[in-house]
Amino acid sequence: MRLLSFSEGSDRLTKTNVMRLLDAAKIQYRVAEYAWDESDLSGIHAADAIGMPQEQIFKTLVARGEKRGFLVFCIPVCCELDLKKAAKAAGDKKVELIHVKDLLPTTGYIRGGCSPIGMKKPFPTYLDETAILYDEIGVSAGCRGCQVLLAPGSLIDYVNLDLADLTQ
Repeated sequence: MRLLSFSEGSDRLTKTNVMRLLDAAKIQYRVAEYAWDESDLSGIHAADAIGMPQEQIFKTLVARGEKRGFLVFCIPVCCELDLKKAAKAAGDKKVELIHVKDLLPTTGYIRGGCSPIGMKKPFPTYLDETAILYDEIGVSAGCRGCQVLLAPGSLIDYVNLDLADLTQ
């Protein structure tokens, strides 16, 4: 694993769109790179690989609501999304996760590299309320094998996230 601060990142690794957006917004972050394997794209693998608690690394899930259309949910990698809680948070009757084949055309990201930052379009986005328990959380940097670590408040403000109880 390679861990860099945002100021080091510009010289030492290829920037992702997520990093460029955070830089433009003057949001401080660190980057954690890790080796990934096609057979294990799980967030648990990412958390373990960078040596952070699984509760502090958040996976980004995309769903479709009956009324509201596409919705984004960020939850700790060690948890499962509760679809009823997700629907309630979004003010919808029912939500279901989109199929993996629809992820790239909808968000601009592939499985294992989906980030709440910099999607093709802004979608209503919800962050599990546990995020505020930590000084720093991680989300995908927009590609496999790379996480951005930042203050949850910065992520909430930048992406205009709503906090909610989302997990089982």
